[in-house]
Amino acid sequence: MTAELVRGQNHPLPEVRLEVRISAGKPIVAGATLSDEQGKVRGVEWVAHPGAPTLPGLEVSQQAAADHRLAFDLDALPQAVHRVSVLLALPTGVGGPVRFGAVAAPFVAVTGLDGLEVASYTLTGLDAESAVVALELYRRQGAWKVRAVGQGYAGGLAELLADQGLPEARELAAGIDEAVAQGLARSVSAPPPRTPDADRSRQAAASAPGPEQPYAGAGPQGTPGTVPPQHTPYQPGPSGTTASQAGRPGGPAQPDPPSAAQPSSSTAGGTINYSHPGRQTTAPPPPPPTAPPAQPGQPAQPVAGDATGWSMEERLYNQVWGMFEDLARTVAAYRSAVDFADSRMEKELDQVLSDPRSRIGGQGDAAREAARTKHAQLVDQARAALDRDLAQLTAEAEVVEPALPMAYASWDNPVWHGYRAPMEIPMALRLGDLRLPETENLSIPMLVRLPLERGLWIDSGRTSLDGTLADSDHVRRLALDTAVAHAARLLAVYPAGEFTVQVIDPAGSGASALAPLTQSGVLAGPPAAGAAGVADVLNRLTQRVDLVQMALRGGAADSLPPGLDTAEQLLIVNDFPHGFDDRAVTQLRYLADEGPAVGVHLMMVADREDAAEYGPLLDPLWRSLLRITPVPDDHLADPWVGHAWTYEPSLVPANSQVLQQVLAQVAAARRSWNR
Repeated sequence: MTAELVRGQNHPLPEVRLEVRISAGKPIVAGATLSDEQGKVRGVEWVAHPGAPTLPGLEVSQQAAADHRLAFDLDALPQAVHRVSVLLALPTGVGGPVRFGAVAAPFVAVTGLDGLEVASYTLTGLDAESAVVALELYRRQGAWKVRAVGQGYAGGLAELLADQGLPEARELAAGIDEAVAQGLARSVSAPPPRTPDADRSRQAAASAPGPEQPYAGAGPQGTPGTVPPQHTPYQPGPSGTTASQAGRPGGPAQPDPPSAAQPSSSTAGGTINYSHPGRQTTAPPPPPPTAPPAQPGQPAQPVAGDATGWSMEERLYNQVWGMFEDLARTVAAYRSAVDFADSRMEKELDQVLSDPRSRIGGQGDAAREAARTKHAQLVDQARAALDRDLAQLTAEAEVVEPALPMAYASWDNPVWHGYRAPMEIPMALRLGDLRLPETENLSIPMLVRLPLERGLWIDSGRTSLDGTLADSDHVRRLALDTAVAHAARLLAVYPAGEFTVQVIDPAGSGASALAPLTQSGVLAGPPAAGAAGVADVLNRLTQRVDLVQMALRGGAADSLPPGLDTAEQLLIVNDFPHGFDDRAVTQLRYLADEGPAVGVHLMMVADREDAAEYGPLLDPLWRSLLRITPVPDDHLADPWVGHAWTYEPSLVPANSQVLQQVLAQVAAARRSWNR
């Protein structure tokens, strides 16, 4: 049972591996400090913050957001650490609130890895404070406890860190503010509401079904609706110069965890401006009215692209997000109504049973029947409202699905048969579909923003398939088929020469599934086999990450070696950890952490149980990746109402040649580009 703490109250922690979940109405910064027995922070290396999110035993978010999930392994903390303080702060210099009294009271909860709450605390009574110590996890007589603190500081992070004995408090606070400001500058504002005459307003969802958010957000890393905030890859152009991402939504900078952010890198000459020179900064015009007026008493006729946006692609993207949000809300309302009907019936039945005179006889039977009748009426009313909303969303989905552009379309969409290599990178990419148990006949496309902000982990473990335990080899083959389909889609939606795929297949077990990629000639080279092949690929990609990072930090993005492949890189790893030694595992973790910021992305095809021998060493790797499955699975959760969404991958239809045809066109475009 959850302990609802008040300021100063403590509670024992039943386990040492846990999460601290934070929810606030506005984007806030979350961090943590380690302190010794005297409560002193010994140095900046004992502070986890967006600029340095990982310390031994804990990991925090990398940018400001309205929701955070902080991961802790208390046994992995240094022995000298006796207290961990969870910090919250308002971002400075970004035009947001400057005191906690102007925002809703933040809510923090300590949960186990199973998601069950251990203790929670609502930080009430804050006013002029802009930074606050929310919780303390402290060691007492060999056991760990949590204490609700709620100590605020009007002087912000600098005052808070100084109070904990950190000499470099002011400098570190300035560095944290700069890191947060850069993260917010890379964010895309949420899609605006629909037109005023619509029957419901929509706002873009805040990611990553991580779960880890479902929309690359999705979700759900681990769980779908709680994806840690991410960064957007730096993109060197073909000549070594930076390439801007034109065509992204404008507007004020707001955190949008599931959506990709604008690249932003610091050079010696200052911050690079990646905004499109011809892009207006005002709100985009509403779409032209194309739907016929609705008849009185009838819902409006759905139209593809009726959301706001600068282009049809952006309108469809926002419309899909709106459909996802509408479905989440209408199902949440239905479940809430059913829960209310259940609790009301139980209460009325308890009242009947509490009176000895009504336990038997006609009076008791009549009371029980009346309670059941009221329950049935409430449930029927809720179901009728749900069916009405589902019918409207289904009609909208039937109109939107055929109109989706190539990057958003399923593989059975006819748009793929007219494939031509694109000239620009699309806003997003479809990874599959999402649905809920109440909506078996309605699914929503799962879109992730491009460039990819985090790697993908395609789980090849034993999974329930159509209600039965699937064969291990069959699931592994499906997992690699899913990886090939996603890699082919990425190659297809990028302009020729701007995306490269490499494969590590140490034992050669994936040769059959990889055939569409190898036979079409779209890979950068044959799949790497054996320990030597693994080491060669990882060494080259690690070196690429190091070179681009050094070029950016030195303000010399145009001085990269002439032989360096400046295209975005995707590394597919099959059969992990077979063929990986400790050095290769370390390099893989490095690529997962540092690669996305400089255009190197990871796609793991692996069963976590196969890597169990590494213990918690690989936990940060799995958390940094978005887990998807090769078969339908309800592992993704949204961050608003916590639905468990069923994810279904976007696979090529059986006996279809569309994948081979598309890859042949990709290979031809690459050959033409290389001439």
